[in-house]
Amino acid sequence: MNNKPVAVITGASRGIGRAVAIALASGGYDIAAIGRSVDSEGMENLAQEVEKTGAQFFPVGLDISCTECQIEVVANILERYGRMDFLVNNAGVAPLERSDVLNMTEESYDRVMNINLRGPLFFAQKVAKEMIWLKEQINDYKPVIVFITSVSSVLSSTNRSEYCVSKAGGKLLPLKRNLLYNLIKFFSYEQQTCSCNYRCQQRDRQGGCNCFSF
Repeated sequence: MNNKPVAVITGASRGIGRAVAIALASGGYDIAAIGRSVDSEGMENLAQEVEKTGAQFFPVGLDISCTECQIEVVANILERYGRMDFLVNNAGVAPLERSDVLNMTEESYDRVMNINLRGPLFFAQKVAKEMIWLKEQINDYKPVIVFITSVSSVLSSTNRSEYCVSKAGGKLLPLKRNLLYNLIKFFSYEQQTCSCNYRCQQRDRQGGCNCFSF
């Protein structure tokens, strides 16, 4: 079993996921970075940044909407590291075409919900079950699950209703209660233009945004 804690980040090859992976690697975590492709330029660049910190890097290919594929992914991470301490559910997409709710298609709705909500929910479920078991195996084990949501979870956008619904669902309050009962910390972060929310933008003006100071 790995001596260091392990962070699992979805949508890790760019943007928020990339920043989180590097921050957690710098903070003492080994990294399991999940993306659609392990061979992308973004994933290769991330590997270099993570390894500069002295952390181990394990790239994992996964379409988060494929819930059956998630079983193998969890097994592979556990085979590599023997533990999962920190899950950041970050993977997400916007509609391929923005349109009024009256013109929204079922295909667009299903695509966004499967990637932004259904997939992450069932991935968190699988990881949480392993975390509950690991609590009995590792001393001082303090698992954490984070969902990256959006300001669109509370402020609607008239031309991307399916996205707003998916991000509002990301708060997952029923899951939160169950995880807290099992002593797993749960957080949801609302990101906006600075990879967080407007309150962090204000803090940034005052001397530093601490969005990823987990």
